[in-house]
Amino acid sequence: MTIESWPAHHAQLGPLTIRRALPVRQRRMVGPWCFLDRYGPLTFQAGKPMDVAPHPHMGLQTVSWLLDGEVLHRDSLGFESLIVAGELNVMTSGRAIAHSEETPGRSSGVLNGVQLWVALPDAVRNSDPAFNHYHDLPVIESRDGSATVIMGALEGVHSPALSFSPMIGAQLSIVRGGELWLDLNRRFEHALFVLDGSATLEGEQLSPDILYYLAPDRAELSLSSPDNARILLLGGTPFEERILMWWNFVARTHDEIERARSEWQTGTRFGEVKGYAGARIDAPALTGRAAPPNPAS
Repeated sequence: MTIESWPAHHAQLGPLTIRRALPVRQRRMVGPWCFLDRYGPLTFQAGKPMDVAPHPHMGLQTVSWLLDGEVLHRDSLGFESLIVAGELNVMTSGRAIAHSEETPGRSSGVLNGVQLWVALPDAVRNSDPAFNHYHDLPVIESRDGSATVIMGALEGVHSPALSFSPMIGAQLSIVRGGELWLDLNRRFEHALFVLDGSATLEGEQLSPDILYYLAPDRAELSLSSPDNARILLLGGTPFEERILMWWNFVARTHDEIERARSEWQTGTRFGEVKGYAGARIDAPALTGRAAPPNPAS
């Protein structure tokens, strides 16, 4: 079956350089997944390489996953949560929430992870906001590797994380010289993104910082690695609703985005993030009209 691929592009998030793999022009979503930022690995002796001041979200879930290091989350619901590698933060924005993310004052001096967004279906996108931290996630073990189920379900193993669409988010780890086989949901489209190491998919070499797309009707996956690769697997049923993404908002109409921007700027909707030492982020100028992504496939 054909494997499509598109390179990530570089962007700046405060002092942190990131590789943005989703959305890209050719592929705006994979299932309900609508955003993938990769940062690190990097080491540091001082400062805060992760320093994202308070900013708003609506219509989505933020999914924070670390391979190494620590990030401190604060939000307008009053939650403060230190996430470390192997644990999961899921913030469900619903109609409105604000949060900040930063390297804590005392850290290991390492930062390595991904930031993901999930678009919320129309039926729940205006619900109350929520935040959940998960210490333990299920792991599918085999002789040649493992799969940590971050969101959704894989091979009948379900993540405890709150979700609203049929989906999968997993970290795949392949032992040196191993070949990892996984059963896939044929109704899902999938994407692979190499986190570290090198790997091949059914004989095709996978390169870092490239999003690999697999269309629905694929029943299994075979990955091999000479050097203990770690790979992110995302997927879900093709998202049937057309969404608008602008800045940190997932909406359905341009008017919704205009209203959300105005309410963030005037402080009338998203709440206050307490404990962050610094000013919040102003919304960028909204020029023209927000355009919808490519139609759901």
